[in-house]
Amino acid sequence: MGKKVIVSVINDLVTDQRVGKVCKSLTRMGFNVMLVGRVQRKSPEMDKRNYMTHRMRLIFEKGPLFYAEYNIRLFFLLFFRRANLLVSNDLDTLLPNFIVHKLKGIPLVYDSHEYFTEVPELVNRPGVQKVWKMIERSIFPKLTDVITVNDSIADLFEKVYGKRPEVVRNIPFRQEIKSEKTRQDLGLPSGQFMLIMQGSGINVDRGAEELVESMKFVDNAFLLIAGGGDVISTLKEMVARDNMGDRVIFKDRMPYHVLIQYTAVADLGLTLDKPNNLNYKFSLPNKLFDYIQMGVPVLSSPLPEIMKIIDAYDVGDYVKSHDPQALAEKINYIISNQELRLKWKKNCNFAASRLTWENEELVLKRIYSKYG
Repeated sequence: MGKKVIVSVINDLVTDQRVGKVCKSLTRMGFNVMLVGRVQRKSPEMDKRNYMTHRMRLIFEKGPLFYAEYNIRLFFLLFFRRANLLVSNDLDTLLPNFIVHKLKGIPLVYDSHEYFTEVPELVNRPGVQKVWKMIERSIFPKLTDVITVNDSIADLFEKVYGKRPEVVRNIPFRQEIKSEKTRQDLGLPSGQFMLIMQGSGINVDRGAEELVESMKFVDNAFLLIAGGGDVISTLKEMVARDNMGDRVIFKDRMPYHVLIQYTAVADLGLTLDKPNNLNYKFSLPNKLFDYIQMGVPVLSSPLPEIMKIIDAYDVGDYVKSHDPQALAEKINYIISNQELRLKWKKNCNFAASRLTWENEELVLKRIYSKYG
C-alpha cells in the first residue's frame, strides 16, 4: 500500500481536468490517492476513477456561507483522516490544509490553478478580495512546494512573495482516440462548418456573449457551446430572442472523455478571454490544448501565454476586437481559407506530439518523489 495523499479542491470533481491528471500521475507514482470535493444538486454523476473520490454534500452552494461551510468540513475531514501528504488546489482550499499541515506535521503541496486573488468575482468585490489576499499573504511565504500553471502567473507570485512556483501547464495526456464518433452520432449538423467553445467556466469577460452575437453574421456555420458557467443562461436567452437555435447549440457539462468526442469533430476552437483582470490576462486554458490535441485550429484573443503557443506552433490566429462583426469577419475569413486551415491542422498534429501531460508530469515527479 502506497503512502496516503489527500487531494482537495472546491468543485464537484467531474470536469476538473487538472486535478484528475494530477491524481492519475500520483497514482502511477505509487501513492494511495483520495480526491475530495463537493457535490451539488445539478452535479453530473461521478465517473469511475482508479483512485478514491469523496464528494461532500453541503447545505450552501454559493456565497460566504458556502466557503465557510466547505472549509470547516474540509478541516475536520483532513484532521481525522490518516494521510502522509496533503495537496491543496487553489486558495479556497488552502487554509484548512495549512492548519492541518501545522497541527499534524503532514507535508503540504499547494497547486494554484489561477491567480486567484485577481479573478473578476473578487476584483469587483474589494472587501472580499481583501480577505482572500490576507489568507494568501499569511500562508504563501511559509509554503515549501508550490506549483502553478504558467510562467506569467509564476512571475506574479515571485514578484509579490519572492518565491517562484514550479510550472506545470494544463496540457492533456497524448490523445489516442481509436473510434471517434461522427457528428451524426453526436446529434450535430454534418454539412456545416463547426465552431466550438468549451469549458466549465464560461463566465463573464470570456467573450461568449460577443461570440453568440457574431453568429448572426457568420455564413454556413454553427457554434457548439459545451460546458457550464455564469453566462450560460444569458447566452440561451440571446439565442432564443434572436431565433438562432439552428446556429448555436448548447451541451451541458460532461465528463472529459465525452467532451473530447465533441471537440474532435469541430473545425475551429475558440478561446476569447478578455484581459480585464490579471487572472484572465495571463490565462492558459485547458481548452487551448484540448483543441490542439484533437487537431482543431484555434482562434483566440491575443493573450500573452496563449500567443506563445500559437506563435511557436502556428496552429491558429488571433482576433484583436471582441466586436461581434469583427469576430464574424475573422471567422468568415478562416472558413473561406481552406488551405490555411489545413496548414494549421497539420501543425496541430505536430504540436500535439510535443504538448503532452506526459512531458509536464516530469516536474510533478521531481516534486512528489521526495514524499513517496
